[in-house]
Amino acid sequence: MQVAHFLFGIFGNASALFLFLAPVITFKRIIKNRSTEKFSGIPYVMTLLNCLLSAWYGLPFVSPHNILVSTVNGTGALIEIIYVLIFITLAPRKEKAKILGLFTFVLSVFSAVVFVSLFALHANARKLFCGFAAAIFSIIMYGSPLSIMRLVIKTKSVEFMPFFLSLFVFLCGTSWFIFGLLGRDPFVAVPNGVGSALGTMQLILYFIYRENKGVAKKQGPTEEESMEMGDTKPQQGKQSNVNGTQA
Repeated sequence: MQVAHFLFGIFGNASALFLFLAPVITFKRIIKNRSTEKFSGIPYVMTLLNCLLSAWYGLPFVSPHNILVSTVNGTGALIEIIYVLIFITLAPRKEKAKILGLFTFVLSVFSAVVFVSLFALHANARKLFCGFAAAIFSIIMYGSPLSIMRLVIKTKSVEFMPFFLSLFVFLCGTSWFIFGLLGRDPFVAVPNGVGSALGTMQLILYFIYRENKGVAKKQGPTEEESMEMGDTKPQQGKQSNVNGTQA
């Protein structure tokens, strides 16, 4: 059982690392175009908070036998900070203010959790407090792409829901779900079980609409749908609203 627990932890580290690196393609596009387009920075900010809290939870003095949780999430936090800073730099003013506010909120929440767990709680109480905090924001992180799933259904296009991001959400959620089950740790198993289910839903949507990547509806999109897809025509005299979302 311990060997299987360790192996799923290693697989979870690998799949999580690929998940953290999957948006590199998206950010190459953002940097090249000097615009965040219809992509949303919310998933990256929420992933950062999840990584910080999970890395803290996995430390030996908080939760024994979960060091693999700590190592990969510490790495993930560094990667997500880079994404968030790039997004803040290149986003339009309104989106920049929103993401900067969320970034401040993330740092405040993490600082509060660290302070309370270090100075007010001990032993099992510390584990329960940090575990609940990590689990809650893990579920929020996995749920952040729900709006892009709605956009996929509405536009029947997967342009803003990259396949590999959806795939690694599924693989990461599933591997850590099993890791949590084997380690009898509900704070790892429950949120990642939710992530596995949502990753499955994203993959199903991708395979349903995969032929329509970057293609609008045949009947011709409305102005609102064109703006959501990021292809409003220049003669319309309006910039497309870049508040769309990405998984």
